[in-house]
Amino acid sequence: MTDETAPEAERPAGDEPGARAPDAPRDRHGPPEVTQRHGWRAATEAALYGPGGFYRRPEGPAGHFRTSVHASPLFAQAVARLLCRVDEALGQPPELDFIDMGAGRGELVTGVLAALPSEVSARTRAYAVELAGRPAALNGRITWLDTPPAAVTGLLFANEWLDNVPVDVAEVDPSGVPRLVLVGDDGTERLGAPVTGAEADWLDRWWPLPAEEGLRAEIGLPRDLAWASAVDRVVRGLAVAVDYAHALDARPPFGTLTGFREGRETAPVPDGSCDITAHVALDACAAAPTAPTRSDEPDDEARTPPPGAARNQLRTPSGTAQAPSNAARTLPAARLLTQRAALRALDLTSARPPLALASTDPAAYVRALASAGEAAELTAPGGLGDFGWLIQPVGIADPLA
Repeated sequence: MTDETAPEAERPAGDEPGARAPDAPRDRHGPPEVTQRHGWRAATEAALYGPGGFYRRPEGPAGHFRTSVHASPLFAQAVARLLCRVDEALGQPPELDFIDMGAGRGELVTGVLAALPSEVSARTRAYAVELAGRPAALNGRITWLDTPPAAVTGLLFANEWLDNVPVDVAEVDPSGVPRLVLVGDDGTERLGAPVTGAEADWLDRWWPLPAEEGLRAEIGLPRDLAWASAVDRVVRGLAVAVDYAHALDARPPFGTLTGFREGRETAPVPDGSCDITAHVALDACAAAPTAPTRSDEPDDEARTPPPGAARNQLRTPSGTAQAPSNAARTLPAARLLTQRAALRALDLTSARPPLALASTDPAAYVRALASAGEAAELTAPGGLGDFGWLIQPVGIADPLA
């Protein structure tokens, strides 16, 4: 993912696990095939990141979605404070890296640089990692890449990146067998082959499906591997993933795959006309950097990318779907917390200013009141405050502990 949510309203935080996304067209028993079908992972890859794909449009993600980054500059300021804590934990190195994964048009990295103390800013090497082209007006000191640097000392921050790493979808057939869902570019679906190999292992461990026809799951293995490979780039410092998420004890029974266009939720149709996204099993991602990995994915019709799909698996946002190269090192346990808890730990408060300030300094009162309102939105239950933060220290203590 690139960091995006809807301009008019945030994407749902997933607090209704039984709810279904707007239905994609279904064509399970219709006439003979008139279009080639692929698994949702390959179809999404082409629709979002292929030539003319949704995320390659000039307007960028902010033309369609609103994230915490767009909601308030307080978010970037909080991330800047986190970078300062990482800097202190590292002993204030001569060069401090900040990596904005899935950077969109560079809004977060720009805001972080603006919020840093001058001494820290002078030592910071800023990177925006994004498949789309570099915005013309971007600050010249920001390095624009399509894959993260190989060796990071500092903070790697992935705000709503993992949700747009494409995944396959499984659905239970009438016999109780989980099968891959195949989709045409018009959004119609059919069931394909049974889920096997590493993907079946992932379902068994992280999203077990009862033998009840119609139950669905998004197979999060590519996201686990993407996160593990991103963490592998961090030599010392901190890796953070922020996304709307669900946990093993509360997986949504019909999955969360959905589409967004111009700020509105819509049926997911992999034709390049809309964003295609799904909530993230962050608990599975948290275990990935230290877990054994397998790469025996079947090479069937579900995995064959449509013409024009991006194929470089090291690139963001769909990339890094491979075992990390640094699997032998020992990492401390990752930690999951809500955005509300994380931002409060970073000294963000939604407390209203004292009413007396309105009399002594009306302008300051208005500014403080507006800031409190923005902080309340970033930490709101049922909204952005329920987003998950995955914290993975590498060679330092957890700066949010």
